[in-house]
Amino acid sequence: MRRVPITISISPKIAREYEELARQQAKNRSQLFLDMFQLYKEQALEKEFCKLQRYGSNLAKKRGIITEKDVERLVFKIY
Repeated sequence: MRRVPITISISPKIAREYEELARQQAKNRSQLFLDMFQLYKEQALEKEFCKLQRYGSNLAKKRGIITEKDVERLVFKIY
């Protein structure tokens, strides 16, 4: 896999904390960043999923779909 170097600027305090965290986790800085980035992406996707779930739930309530029976009735309704 081809790698692309990136540069970021952080305060000296954060840099020290980052180095210490990498050391504690027995990872190099790149691997720690990749792990942190992956976790951030997962959390962002989960947040988006919850947002869509709330939207769907609110829309269902507005249309009178409250119970699983209501959902089944709509799913299996023959047009």
